[in-house]
Amino acid sequence: MSVNLSQGSTTSSSQHKLGSLVLRVAERDQLAMTALYDASYRIVFGLLLRILNEPSIAEEVLLDVYMQVWRQADSYDEGRGSPLAWMLTIARSRAIDRLRSSRQESSKRDLLDSLEDRARSDVDLEAAAEIAEMQAKVRAALSDLPIEQREVIELAYFSGLSHSEIALQLNQPLGTVKTRTRLGMMKLRTTLNPEVVELVR
Repeated sequence: MSVNLSQGSTTSSSQHKLGSLVLRVAERDQLAMTALYDASYRIVFGLLLRILNEPSIAEEVLLDVYMQVWRQADSYDEGRGSPLAWMLTIARSRAIDRLRSSRQESSKRDLLDSLEDRARSDVDLEAAAEIAEMQAKVRAALSDLPIEQREVIELAYFSGLSHSEIALQLNQPLGTVKTRTRLGMMKLRTTLNPEVVELVR
């Protein structure tokens, strides 16, 4: 998703003003932060709303965006783009992170709910206990993986994304995604027995 900045949404003078505000924010000027927010939040919020399609969530992410602007203002480089483009890049990244997190959490809940439903439908208390143990093992094994391996496995098996989709979403080479997935699954197999590994699929 992109925003066309050439259609009169900002002028060179307003961009210069934003740039000056960002420099002051980098010096921890709270008044400058307020002015920067007032001057740009409508455009930033508009982008977030188009990506997230939910006003309440867009408002939450908007606050995250400006918190990141406050923390990272000293990293802004005007040679790499306008202040607004920099903030919109942060906004887009934050919005995608929120979407990714929501999809993963939903998929995790679905997996756990499915296992719990199986346990409830089985009158054999011993079988129910075994399923509960499997759930704990899956959660523990995933949490022990390096974050880059856990991320691709969750996207593949919880969110249902293909390797190509994961590579595009994470902005990583396809070969890297496949390698991380393979290494992660190898580690899961050494931690879990084959029956439990199948529950991750």
